[in-house]
Amino acid sequence: MVLKKKKDIQVAALIVGHQELETLRSFADAEGENLASLLLRCVQLTDGLIQIHCIKEIVPLLEKIDRNQACDPMFQSCLDILGRIYFSVDPKNPLKKVLASSLNGLPEPFFADAVRSFTCCLREELKTTNLSSYRKVIDNLASCMENFNLGRTSVMNLFKDVLQFLQKVLVEIPEENRKFTGNHIAQTELMHDLLITIRVSVMLVQKVQEISEGGLWKIPSSPIWQSMCDLLSIFSKFLRNDDLLQNIQSTSGLAVILLIKTMCDTTEMIPGLVNHLILHSVGSSRVPEWFWSTCRGLCTEDVPGPTLLFLCQGAVAMLNWKDGSMGQRGEKLLMDIASVLFTLSLQLKESSLEMFLSRILVIWTNSALDMLESSSLSLKSGLNGNSDTVGRLLEYVYTHWEHPLDAVRHQTKIIFRNLLQIHQRSMEGSACTSDPFFLGLTESLLRLEWHVKGKYTCLSCLVDCVGTENILVVNKTIPSQILEVMGDQSLAPYASDLLETMFKNHKNRLKSQSLGSPWIDQWHETWVSPLLLILREGSLEQTAYIIDYYLPKLLKCSPESLGYMVKILQTSTNVNTGSCNSRGSLGALMACLRTARAHGHLQSASHVTWASLVSSAKIKQGLVHQHCQVRIDALGLLCESHRSTEIVSVEEMQLVQFFILYNLNSQSPGMRQQICSLLKKLFSRIQESSQVLYKLEQSKSQQESVNDSAKKNPAETLQQYQDFMSSICNSLFGALFPGSSHSTKFSALTILGSIAELFPVPEGKAPAVFQLSHEIDFTRVETIMECFSSTFEEVKILAFDLLMKLPKTIVHFQDSLKLQALFRAAMDLSTSTKPYDCVTASYLLRFLIGQEGLPAALATFFNNPPGPLPCQRDGEEPVALVERNTLMVIRHLLENLEREISQAESSLLQAAALFPMYGRVHCIIGAFQQLPLNSVVLVSEWRHVVAKLILTSYRLSAVVAPVVQSSSPEGLIPMDTDSETASRLQMILNEIQPRDTNDYFNQVKMTKNHNGLHFEDLTAGVPMITTSAKMKGKEGQSCDVTAQAVLVCCWRSMKEVALLLGMLCQLVPLKSMPEAPGGLVTVEQVKNIGDYFKQHLLQSRHRGAFELAYTGFVKLTQVLSRCPNECLQSLPEQWLRDVLEEIKSSNPSSKLCATRRSAGIPFYIQALLASEPKKGRMDLLKITMKELISLAVPSGDSQSSVPQVHALNILRALFRDTRLGENIIPYVADGIQAAILGFLSPVWAVRNSSTLLFSSLITRIFGVKRGKDEHSKKNRMTGREFFSRFPALYPFLLKQLEVVANTVDSDSSELKLHPNLFLLLLILGRLYPSPMDGTSSALSMAPFVPFIRRCGHSAVYRSREMAAQALVPFVMIDQIPNTIRSLLSELPDCTDLCIRQNHVHGMLLQVSHLLQSYSDSKHRANSDFQQELTDITVCIKAKLWLAKRQNPCLVTRAACIDILILLTRCLDKAPKGSQPGLKILGFWEEVGTIISESELKTGILCSSAIPGLIQYLQSLTRLVIAAMFASAADPSEKTKETPISLVQLLHSNFPEVRLLTLETVLHLVTPTVPEQKRGEERGPLPSLPDVGETLLKMAMEEKHQDCFGKVLKILHCMDVSKWLPLTESCIHRTPKEFLTWTMNVANVSSERITIQSQALRLASGLVTHHVQVDKEGLPSIEKELNQWVQLVAYCCGGELQTETRLAAAEVLISITPVFLTNQHLILGLPDTLTLWKCVFILLQSEEQAVRDKAAEVVQVALSQENTCRTTEFAFCLVDASMALDLAVALLCELLQQWDQLSEGLPTLLQWLLGEDDTTNCIEDTSQVEDDFVFDKGEVNFWAETLTYISHLVKHLSPLCKKSWPSQDPQELSQLRKTASQQFQHLAQLSKELPPTPEFSKTTDYMRLCIQKERTLACLKMLDFLEGKVENPSPGLLRLPNLLSFNSTENKA
Repeated sequence: MVLKKKKDIQVAALIVGHQELETLRSFADAEGENLASLLLRCVQLTDGLIQIHCIKEIVPLLEKIDRNQACDPMFQSCLDILGRIYFSVDPKNPLKKVLASSLNGLPEPFFADAVRSFTCCLREELKTTNLSSYRKVIDNLASCMENFNLGRTSVMNLFKDVLQFLQKVLVEIPEENRKFTGNHIAQTELMHDLLITIRVSVMLVQKVQEISEGGLWKIPSSPIWQSMCDLLSIFSKFLRNDDLLQNIQSTSGLAVILLIKTMCDTTEMIPGLVNHLILHSVGSSRVPEWFWSTCRGLCTEDVPGPTLLFLCQGAVAMLNWKDGSMGQRGEKLLMDIASVLFTLSLQLKESSLEMFLSRILVIWTNSALDMLESSSLSLKSGLNGNSDTVGRLLEYVYTHWEHPLDAVRHQTKIIFRNLLQIHQRSMEGSACTSDPFFLGLTESLLRLEWHVKGKYTCLSCLVDCVGTENILVVNKTIPSQILEVMGDQSLAPYASDLLETMFKNHKNRLKSQSLGSPWIDQWHETWVSPLLLILREGSLEQTAYIIDYYLPKLLKCSPESLGYMVKILQTSTNVNTGSCNSRGSLGALMACLRTARAHGHLQSASHVTWASLVSSAKIKQGLVHQHCQVRIDALGLLCESHRSTEIVSVEEMQLVQFFILYNLNSQSPGMRQQICSLLKKLFSRIQESSQVLYKLEQSKSQQESVNDSAKKNPAETLQQYQDFMSSICNSLFGALFPGSSHSTKFSALTILGSIAELFPVPEGKAPAVFQLSHEIDFTRVETIMECFSSTFEEVKILAFDLLMKLPKTIVHFQDSLKLQALFRAAMDLSTSTKPYDCVTASYLLRFLIGQEGLPAALATFFNNPPGPLPCQRDGEEPVALVERNTLMVIRHLLENLEREISQAESSLLQAAALFPMYGRVHCIIGAFQQLPLNSVVLVSEWRHVVAKLILTSYRLSAVVAPVVQSSSPEGLIPMDTDSETASRLQMILNEIQPRDTNDYFNQVKMTKNHNGLHFEDLTAGVPMITTSAKMKGKEGQSCDVTAQAVLVCCWRSMKEVALLLGMLCQLVPLKSMPEAPGGLVTVEQVKNIGDYFKQHLLQSRHRGAFELAYTGFVKLTQVLSRCPNECLQSLPEQWLRDVLEEIKSSNPSSKLCATRRSAGIPFYIQALLASEPKKGRMDLLKITMKELISLAVPSGDSQSSVPQVHALNILRALFRDTRLGENIIPYVADGIQAAILGFLSPVWAVRNSSTLLFSSLITRIFGVKRGKDEHSKKNRMTGREFFSRFPALYPFLLKQLEVVANTVDSDSSELKLHPNLFLLLLILGRLYPSPMDGTSSALSMAPFVPFIRRCGHSAVYRSREMAAQALVPFVMIDQIPNTIRSLLSELPDCTDLCIRQNHVHGMLLQVSHLLQSYSDSKHRANSDFQQELTDITVCIKAKLWLAKRQNPCLVTRAACIDILILLTRCLDKAPKGSQPGLKILGFWEEVGTIISESELKTGILCSSAIPGLIQYLQSLTRLVIAAMFASAADPSEKTKETPISLVQLLHSNFPEVRLLTLETVLHLVTPTVPEQKRGEERGPLPSLPDVGETLLKMAMEEKHQDCFGKVLKILHCMDVSKWLPLTESCIHRTPKEFLTWTMNVANVSSERITIQSQALRLASGLVTHHVQVDKEGLPSIEKELNQWVQLVAYCCGGELQTETRLAAAEVLISITPVFLTNQHLILGLPDTLTLWKCVFILLQSEEQAVRDKAAEVVQVALSQENTCRTTEFAFCLVDASMALDLAVALLCELLQQWDQLSEGLPTLLQWLLGEDDTTNCIEDTSQVEDDFVFDKGEVNFWAETLTYISHLVKHLSPLCKKSWPSQDPQELSQLRKTASQQFQHLAQLSKELPPTPEFSKTTDYMRLCIQKERTLACLKMLDFLEGKVENPSPGLLRLPNLLSFNSTENKA
C-alpha cells in the first residue's frame, strides 16, 4: 500500500570529437533548423534526457526534406557523424536504443546513404585488434542485429568480415583466459565476453540465408563456408572443454546444431547427422566431409555427460519439429534424444546440470507436442500414457517433484502437464474422464500422503483434464484434508494453489451445468464451509497460512461469498468466543473482513458499510481478544486498505487509539512486528490522504462537487488527523514510563520511528498534516535517551535511530555540564565488568558525537585535550562536525585502551576485575559506524589512527590469547569458594600450556585392562588454583576476581578485536599505492590482518573466541574476493592450499587443535570457501572436497588418525553451511560413506567425528526436523528419490547391510554388535516406498528387506526395535499382510527344542510395527482390510502359546500380548456388520484363558528383578482393560464376569499396573470433550461405589507419587457428592477432616508440583461443595476456609512453578461465581479481597499461559447476572492487559454492590502505596552485580507496576467521592503519615544517587522512580478523598497514558 519512490533515470550524454563539431558548425544554418543545426544543438547539451528528445526530432525533420535535396553533402556528413555516434555510445545507454528506433523510420531517399555510412563505420570497428576493445565491437554487432534495420543491413553487407572477426575473437579470448589463471575477476569478465560473442555468432548464423550471395556460400572454396566450418570446429572444442562455464558450453551446443542445420543441403540429412553426434554411431556410415572434419571429436571420442546434454539441448531447441519436415528420421531422433536424456538423468547429479536437464526435458515435451500434430501412428503409440517413454518421464517427475531446487520442481510440473497433453494428443477421440491412464494417475496421486509437494502440483494439472467433480467423487473430504495440511508453511502455497485450481474449475462446471438453478449453495458447501470451520477452531499457524494463501484467492474468485461468510459467522460470535488457542467466530469474522478490505472487496469504510457488516463493539472486542491473531486481524481491518489515499474515519481513529492502550505490551516478537507494520500503513494512509485533502482545500470548485463528507470539509478532517497523531504520540511517550517492559518500549519506539520517518520536516512551504518535532521537548529527548540503559540492545538501537531521525535543533544539548556528565558516564560504562554496559556506552558516545558542543565540553573535561583538535586548513574542505568529533572520541578511547593494555600486560587479573578492555574496543567500533569512511577529509590523521588501532589490537590480542588458546579455557581456574592471592592465578596464566596435543591420537587407547583411572597422573604438574583473588577497586574497596570474569574479559576482548579488524578491512578503502588519495589501509596491513585471523582461528580453543574471529575473517575474505589487486585476490586460494597441506601432514607436533571438533579450523575453511563467487566454477570447493573426502575415508595407512579427524570435522561444518547450497550435494554420498566407514575405526576420536558428520548429513538430506514425531514423513524420502539423488549409496548401503546382517545373525552364540548397525537402520528408517514406485525400478527397495528382517535377530533390544521400524517403510501397504503371515509362520511352536528368544522378539516387533502401519493407512478398502485382519488373527491364534506361561520369556510374552491389543483396536475400527469379528473366531475365549492363567490372577512369587516383568505386566493390564470394555460393549457378555475386576487391578502390588488402571478410570470420569468421544463409547464406569471406596483408601495409603497424583485428580473429577459421604466409613475421617488433610497435602507437597496442583484443585472442589450444600454451617469451617484462602494466595506466588499457578488460576475460575462475584460476601471482605488480589497477581504474571488462564476468571466474573451489565465486554474472552483493567473496575463496582466501600477503600489504597523495600533492594543489587557477570538484574518482560497503579487510580477516583463521608479519619491519617514518610525517604535516597543515575545505577534509579510514583499517587488520592483536590490524575507525573485522543490535557 505504501508508495515506492520513483527511481531517477540517469542518462550519460553523448559526446563527439572536435572534427565532427567543426563539420556540424560548417553545415549549420543561421536559423538553426537544418539537420546539422539539430545535431550540433544535441551534442552540445550535457543532459542525456534532453538529448533523447533532440534525437527523436531527426526523422520528422528528414521527412520534410524534398527527394531532390537528399543529395546535399550536408546530409551525407550528418549521417556519417550519426554512424560514428551510434557506434561510440555505450550499449546500456538508453540513447543507443532511442537512436536505433528513430533511424528505423528513416525516409527511403536517405536509407542507402545511411547504410553506406554505417557500413563504413562498422568496417572500421571490425579492424580493432586490441583485445580489451573486442567487447565493445561485439556489443555493437548485437545492437545492430536487434530490431535495427540499418544496423542489420550493414552487418549483412559485411557478413564475411563479421564472421572472420567473430572467429578471431573466439580464438583469442580463451588464449587470454589461460594467461589470467588465478585472477578470477579478470577470468569472469573474459568468460562473459566469450558468452556474448557466441550468442552474437548464433544470431548471425541464423541470418546467413539473407546474404546477397544466395546459395553460393555453400561452395567449399567460399570464404563464408570456410568461416562456418571453422566456427563449427571451435564450438565443438568449446563443448568438450570443461574449463569453460556451463553457460558457454550450453550456448555452444545450440551453435553446433544450428551450424549443422544451416550447412546441410537437405532437411532429411539433419536428423541423421545429429543422431550420429548423440549416439556416437558414425562408424562406417557416410557423412559429409565438412561434418567429419569439424565434429570428429564429438563423434569418436568418449564424450562427457554435460557435452552430450548440451548437444541434446541444441537438438530439441534448434531443430524444427513442426510439420513433420524431418520425416521418420526426425521421429526416431526425438525418441533417441529422450533415451539419452533418461540415461543422463541417472548420471548427472550436479545441481546446475540437473536444472539444465529439467529445462531440456520441458523443451523435449514441447517438441513432442509439436511433432504429434503431424506424426505417424507409430510415434503416437510410442508416446501414449502406457508407452515406455511416458513411463520413464513419469518416473522422472516422481523422482524430482520434491527436489530441493525450486527451478527443478517448477520444470517438473510443466513436464507433467505436457505429458498429460501428449497422452491426450496421442489418444485423440477418447474421453478424459473415463481414460484408464487418467483414472489410474488420479487414484495413485490420491493414495499419496499429503506431505508430498509434488502431489499438489500434479493434481492441479489433472484437475484441468478430468475436472474437480470427478476427483471429489473419489473423496468428498478432499477440500478439508487439504486445509488441514495448511498448518505447515512449506506446504501452504502448494495446497492453496491446488484448492484455487479446484474451486475455479468446480465453479465453471457448476455454472455451465446449472441452467439457471442456484449452484452457489453447493459451491459454498464444498469450499467455504470447511474454511469457516477451520478458521474458528484451527491452530494459529494453520489459520494464519489459510488467511494468507487461500482466503484472498477464494474471495477473488467469488467476492459475493463474503456476505455468506459474514452471515454465518455473525450468528455464532456470542456462542463461540474463541480462546488463546483458537480464533472462534469473532476471530474468523475479523480475518474475513480484513482480507476482503485489503483486497478491495469492501468498497468503502464509511459508517453505514461498517454497521451493515460488523458493529464497532465487535471490532472493539476483537482488538482486545485473548487470541493474538484476532487482535492483529481487527487492527488490520482498521489499518489496511487497497487504496493508499482512503480517508481515515474518526471511528477508526478512536478504535486504533483504544488498541494502542492495551496492546503495546505484547510478548510475541511476531505480533509486535505486525502491530508496528500495520500502524505504519495507517500513518502512511493519513499522510497520503492528507495531501489529497490539502489539494481539495486549495481547489474550491472541486470541493463543492464532492459527495464524501470528509472531502466536503477537508479542514475538519485534517484537524482530526492532527489531533489523532498528537494523541498517539502522547500515548507512545507515556508508554516509556519507569519500569515499562521491554515489549512496551520496543513497540513504542518502533512506532515513533515510523512516525518520524513518514512525517519528516517539510521542505519549503509544503503543507504537512503533522510533525513529530512539534510534540518533542527536552524532557522527551531525555526519556528516549534513558532507553539506552535498557538491557536489550534492540531497544537501544531503536532509541538511537529515533534520535537520529529527529531534527538536529531538537536533540541539540546546550548545557556543557550535561554533555560532560554524559561523556563521563559513557567512559565509566565502557570499563564496566557487565558486558551490556559497554553497549550502552557505545550508543551514548555515538549520540554525543553528533553534538556541536562536544569539543568545548571535552576541552574542559580533559583540562589538557588528548591531542591538537583538527581544524580547517587553508584551501581545504571544511571538516564535518561528525568526523571531527569521531576522531577526537576515538583518540581518547585509544589512549585509554593503550594505558589499560600496558597494565594488563603486567596483571591480567587486575584488568579483568577493574577495566576489562573489550568495552573500549566496542565503543571504538560504534564510533566508526557514525563515519562515512570512504569520504573522510582528515586523511592523514585517520591513517595514523587506523595504523595505531591495528597495532593496539594485536597487543590486546596477545595479552588475552593464552587464556582462549588454553586446552580448557572454560575451566581454566577451578571454581572454589576459598579466596586466594592473585599470585597463584597469575602463575597459571603465565604457565599454561595446551594439554590436548595431538599425541592423544597417536595410538589407540585400550582401557579394557585398567580397573580404574589414576587421577594423580592427570593432575601432575598442574597447581591447584582457587576461584577468586582479592583486588583493590577504583575507590579502594576490595572486589573478588572470579574465573568467569577473567574468561569473559579475554574472549570478549578477542571478539571485539576480530570485529574491529574485520570492519576496518570491509569499510576502509584500500591504499593500493602510497600516493592513493583516499586509502587508509595498506596492502601489507591487510595481509597482516589475514595472518592474524589465520593464527587465531587455527589455534584458539574457546568457541566464543574463534566463532567471532570467524565473523571478522569472513568480512576480510569478502573484501579480498572483490579486490582488484591480484596479490590480495589470490590470498584465499593460497591460504586454503596451505591449510589443507598442513592438515594432511598433521602430526603430534602440529599446533592445529584436534579436539573440540577441530576448534576454529572448520570455520577458517568455511570462510575461505564462502568468499568464492557462487556463479563461477567453484574450483576451490571442488579441490577442498576432493582432498577432504580422500582424508576422511579410512585408508590402509594407519600412521596417524589426526588428518582423518580434521577432515571429518571440516566436512561436517561444510555440509551444515547453507551458503554452499546445492553445490555441496554431489559430495553427500561420499560423506555418508566416510561417516559409516569411520564408525569402524578403533580410535574414539574418529568414531566421534563420524557420528557428528553423519548427523549433519542426515539433516542435509532429509531437512531440519520440524516436529516431535520421530517417524513423520515430513523428514523422510521415498526410496526412489533417495537412491536416484545418491545412486552411489545403493550398492554401498546394500553391501554394508549384508555385512551387518551376517554379523547379527551368525550361528555362534557370542554377542556381536556391529558398529554400523545403528547408522544403517537409522538412515534406512528414513526411507519409505511410494505408491508411484514402479516394480521394475533398477533401484528397487526389495533387496533390503531380507537383510533388515535378519537385523531384527540382534541381541541388542534397541537394535531389534530399530530394525522393526526400518522394515515398515520398505514393505508396500498391499504387501504387509503377506509379510506379516510370513513372519508369523517363522515363529517357533511350543514343541520346538531350540527357541532363540531374541529372534522371536525381533519378529514379534516387526509384526507389531507392520500391523500398526497397516491399520493407520487411510487408503484401504474396508472389506479387504477386514478379511486380511481375520486371516492374520487365525495365524496369530496358532502362536498364542507365546503369550502364555508356556513361554518362559516375559519380554516376548509382552510383545505377543501387544499384538493382541493392537488386533482388538484394528477390529474395533471395523464398520458395523462388516466381517465376523473376534467373537466368532473364539478370540476372546483365548484372551480370557491368557488372563486367567496369568500372574495378575495367580499372583507373583518372585521379585520384580526378573527382566521384562514390568513390561509384561503393563501389556497384560492393557489386555485386561480391553477385555473389560469388550465385555461391557457386548450385551450377551454382560452377565459373565471378567477374569479380573477393576478393583483387583487397583489393589495390585505393582505401581505400574495401578497407574495404567487409574489412567483408565480417569479417562472415564473426565467430562467428555469432542476429542475424547471414545470414552463416551466405552460406557459408564463399572462398580462406581466400589471404586470410590477403593480410591479413598488409596488416597490415604498410596506411596507411589504418580499414582497418588492420579487418585487426587480422579477424586476431583468425580462427583463429590457420590464419594464424600463414604469418608467416615472408609477412612474414618469426617468431610471436614478430609478437607484439612487435602490442604495439608497441598502445603507439604511444594516440591512435587503435580501433587500440589491436584491437591489444591481437590481442596477447592471440597470447599465449594461445603459452601453450596451447607450454607448454614459455614461458621463451623471458618478456620478451614481461612486456611484455604491462604493456600490459594500462596499458590499464586511468583516464585512458584507455572503448573501450580495455572492450578490456582483454574481454582479461581471455578470459585468465581461462588465467592468473587456473589452478591453476598460469603468469605468476608478481607478474604474476598485476598482472592481478588490473587487474580491481579496472576494477571501480571510473566508467563503467558498463566495470564491467559487468569483472564478467564475475569470472563467468568463478567458473565454473572449481577455483573454482565457493567461493561460492553461481558461474556468476552479478553487479553490480560484489558482483563486487568476490567478486573479493577469490577472490584470497585462489587464493593458498591456489597456496600463495603468504607471498609474496602483503605485496603485498595494500601495496594496503591505498596511496600517500601527500596533500601534493602539497593543493598542487594550491588552484591548481585558483583556475583553474576551476565545477570541483567530485574528484567520485566511483561508486568508493569505503574500500569496496575494507573488502573487503580482511574477506578478509585469515582469511589473516593462516594465514600468520603463514611471513612475513618484516624485510619486515613495513619495511611497519610506512612505515605509521607516513605516519600521523604525516597527523596533522600534519590539525592544519594550519582549525577547520571539512569545510566550508572539503572536498577536503583528505576526502583526509586516507580516507588515515588506509587507514593505520590497514594498522597494525591488521599488529598482527593479529603476534598483538597478535584482530580488526582494531573498530579501523577509519569503514569501510563489512559486518556482519549481528542483530549488536549495530556500533551507534553
